[in-house]
Amino acid sequence: MLKKLTLAAFLFAAALCSSVMAAEEGFVSLFNGKDLDGWTIRGGSAKYHVEDGCIVGVCTPNTPHNTFACTNKEYSNFILKLEFKFLESGNSGVQFRSKARENGLVYGYQCELAEYPALGQIYDEGRRGFKHGRTFLDDQLTTDAAKNEAFATYKKGEWNEVEIQCVGPSLRTWVNGKPVANVLDVVESTGFIGLQIHAGKSGKMAWRNIRIKELPASEWKPFFVKGEDGKWALNECRYVLPECWEFNEAGELRGSHDKGEVRDGLVVTDKNYDDFAVRCDYRFIAGNSALYYRAEEVPTSWLLRGNQNEIAGNAKDSALWHTAGHKTRGRGWLATNDEYIMKVRKENGEWNSLCTVAVGKRLCHLLNDFRTVDFVDEQAELTGKFGLQLHGSADAEVWFRNFEYMEITPEMRALIER
Repeated sequence: MLKKLTLAAFLFAAALCSSVMAAEEGFVSLFNGKDLDGWTIRGGSAKYHVEDGCIVGVCTPNTPHNTFACTNKEYSNFILKLEFKFLESGNSGVQFRSKARENGLVYGYQCELAEYPALGQIYDEGRRGFKHGRTFLDDQLTTDAAKNEAFATYKKGEWNEVEIQCVGPSLRTWVNGKPVANVLDVVESTGFIGLQIHAGKSGKMAWRNIRIKELPASEWKPFFVKGEDGKWALNECRYVLPECWEFNEAGELRGSHDKGEVRDGLVVTDKNYDDFAVRCDYRFIAGNSALYYRAEEVPTSWLLRGNQNEIAGNAKDSALWHTAGHKTRGRGWLATNDEYIMKVRKENGEWNSLCTVAVGKRLCHLLNDFRTVDFVDEQAELTGKFGLQLHGSADAEVWFRNFEYMEITPEMRALIER
């Protein structure tokens, strides 16, 4: 149990906490040390109270839902630091960029707080956790060595610190200064922060020194825009073979040609992009296609040279192909994941969501919000154009919508790679 503090001791602790945050430039406290003003309890029936300048959560045994003390304010890009202590064994976590459904149940990113080596891993509460054979979003990314090294710093029955950083598509965690998860993901860009008490037989948790440094928010910028006349058009990009492309009233772009057209029909951006997240939805009918990135225009029938986030209507959807822009293969398949892709892709004729995140030489693909490729390309092009492809010499029909990008600035990249 936490011991009661005298008023003088409490004021000293508060002053010490204030000086710590002052030394961490830009950080502000999310907790006033006195009550739960600014927080809302959501989800299950666990109880929260303030004790000795800490937030304490206590499990209500054998109830069905996890419970969360959630900030009333939402946060986008930030660095969050806090200390935690298990007062009774149980399971816990820190939600971030999270939301609540109409029934009050919470979903979103969670930094796992546990007394075993999963400590610091990122779980997707109420959404993607345990789906398609993956428990945590950083499964297959965070090595056993990294998990064990971080957990080796854990002090049972004492205060430990966790740090969470969100910068655009980058989600990172540290435990007592040791790095754990390093995930690229684009499902949610903003949301509240929550302190979890997991449903179960027991559990009691305390949190203190909860402080945050907000960073400039990121935004998605569209390549498809609706004009004042109600018609859809391209923004900051152009058609190659305009006769192959047409928008409908819903902002869906149809591309089609027959196999007599040897050239690729393309939508190509006007400028180059270095580090970014880029995404679109596609509906595959026939032929072959791709979302190009870091590509260079070349005077051949293929018209672009560089990386393709593949659209093939099969197990190569979302695989990474490198083309030379002419009849030679370039470097060919750089990363494939056929078995997993077939688990997450939808049938041809249905809408699928495709995304690429590029940070330096690290290239990550997501299909329907599940990571299919996370590849470090030592020969990577570091800048280039985006493109939507309609492959030549084939009877092709592919639809696109929601084509947009998020810039990763040099300042963001420095934080992502620190």
